[in-house]
Amino acid sequence: MTEKNAPVATTTSRRKLLGGLATVAGASTLLATPTIEAQMGGMSQAHADAELFEAARLRSYKSRRSSSWDRSGGNADSVPVEPGATATILDVKGAGVVTHLWFTIASPDPMHLKNLVLRAWWDGESSPSIETPIGDFFGLGLGKYFTYQSELTAVAPMKALNAYFKMPFATAAKITVTNDGPQKTDALYFAADYVALEKLPEELGRFHAQYRQAAPCKGTTNDWVHNWDKAANAAKNLDGKDNYVFMEATGRGHFVGVTHGVLQNQEGWFGEGDDMIFVDGATSPTINGTGTEDYYNGAWDFGGEAFANMHQGSPHMVNPERIGGEYCLYRWHTESPIAFDKSIKVTIEHGHANCRSDNFYTVAYWYQTEPHAQFPALPPAKDREPHVVAVGGGAGPETES
Repeated sequence: MTEKNAPVATTTSRRKLLGGLATVAGASTLLATPTIEAQMGGMSQAHADAELFEAARLRSYKSRRSSSWDRSGGNADSVPVEPGATATILDVKGAGVVTHLWFTIASPDPMHLKNLVLRAWWDGESSPSIETPIGDFFGLGLGKYFTYQSELTAVAPMKALNAYFKMPFATAAKITVTNDGPQKTDALYFAADYVALEKLPEELGRFHAQYRQAAPCKGTTNDWVHNWDKAANAAKNLDGKDNYVFMEATGRGHFVGVTHGVLQNQEGWFGEGDDMIFVDGATSPTINGTGTEDYYNGAWDFGGEAFANMHQGSPHMVNPERIGGEYCLYRWHTESPIAFDKSIKVTIEHGHANCRSDNFYTVAYWYQTEPHAQFPALPPAKDREPHVVAVGGGAGPETES
């Protein structure tokens, strides 16, 4: 995707095209839109009933919660977590679905969002299906709090972390938080809402969340001053060889989305990179995007404006397009999760054709059959702390060549 100072001819052409399409679309809509009666005639009675009665349909599950409430009946509704210690958030047997996670944290550790690690195991598995710093899981990819709302994750005032993923389990569920940091967490407040079932239906994948980082991403070249230099802009990438990898999985499942923290090590717009998704062993992208801001359903480098919507957003944006610039982004594919039968590899370029060397911190979210492939080793706590890295290149003004 071209950035905001792209040649004006491109913008003008796009506007003319959009204007023409709008004229044609308007006329065709008037001709093609069916009457309300025709629309209802095409809707099956079963579908109509489902829409009308879903909210009132009686439930057969049992609602439950595991929380940090004070077992003495007092108001000490939290638990401390010493360095190296683990707090158990949920540990239940039987079938059910976790429906909501909530945390708020009081800690003197300025990097506790990176140092506290959230893990989850389903059905007695030996390798966790969730393993990520707690802040990153909730979209706070740079270890800082900010308030936003989306379909699946939200951070409410003050520092309230919420997630609404559905996480099914057939025989057991265990969720923990471990303190990898050097300081005690004074108060970890938590609630894990779930429903208990007699039996879990078949054909359900298990929820997974995997953290990865590259600090920095290794750029293919630093011999450039701005994104339009030939060394950067003229490069080609058809196979995604050096792309940043959000996640890889084997088995059957579907990719739900990603949260993505970016810390810039170079000047200019970081997001010329395309998303490339490889499904079921494909050697060329099954899905190929047009730019990072386009993958996150924005456009033209977001115009430097933060935003947060149901399916997509960049709610945290500080000093954009400068060294030290910060972004936190998310994209949920709940309108059509990206399905795979055998395997999937979800990637994105870091700059056009991977020319840039910024820091990426991500969590990918998906459902799949078990067993899942072993996750990459979680980086040591100190390495998870975001800081600018001197990488060279890209230090000049963002001008066109």
